[in-house]
Amino acid sequence: MREAIVLAGGKAERLGEAAGGRPKALVRVGDQPLLAYQVALLVRAGVDRVIVSCAAGQGPVFEQELSGYGAEIVPAEEPEPLGRGGGLRFASASRRDAGDVYALNGDELVDLDLAALAVQHRAGRGAATITVVPLESHLGIVDLDEDDTVLGFREKPRLPHWVSCGVYVLGEEALDRLPAHGDHETTTFPALAAERKLLAYRHEGLWLTVNTPKDLRTAVEHVTANPNWPSAV
Repeated sequence: MREAIVLAGGKAERLGEAAGGRPKALVRVGDQPLLAYQVALLVRAGVDRVIVSCAAGQGPVFEQELSGYGAEIVPAEEPEPLGRGGGLRFASASRRDAGDVYALNGDELVDLDLAALAVQHRAGRGAATITVVPLESHLGIVDLDEDDTVLGFREKPRLPHWVSCGVYVLGEEALDRLPAHGDHETTTFPALAAERKLLAYRHEGLWLTVNTPKDLRTAVEHVTANPNWPSAV
């Protein structure tokens, strides 16, 4: 796959002053915009054209901030807020090629092997493949026996569930079934799942979503500790 769609319409409201007035996907993490790390990951997987679904009037700033990172940046400015699914559908009209396409949320850091995701998608022959990560409790838990004796404590344990981390491969059928407005994860994906056309790729590595100042500090700590991850220049 040579193309990808990135959802980058977030306003960074919860980040407040930490956003520096930037769209959330362009908030600085270390010395680079957050989305630059996504672009670097895509380039490593062979992508050379990234379509950025963004708010009206923001296309030029995305082109400017992401130039020089190894891929052509193609803004797809929404004429009005369309929701995540609507944003993907609108941006998909800017593709040069038909067929499978990567799609990502633009406010995350992941160390996903995108090439392996694509291989599994093609082997499974589904309409779409979503990346899932283990669910971890944000609270510590107390283990009890049958008579309510405390057996011990576990800090933020992994739970027996998986959650979508917002990285997908979408085939033509999935793209055709995206809503014009609204969220694909409450419309298109449940419908495909009911038809057994939605597949999952399990990822147990890094996944950081940058929503709050605390999240941003965590992301900065990660890129500071891993200065060559991934090479974005």
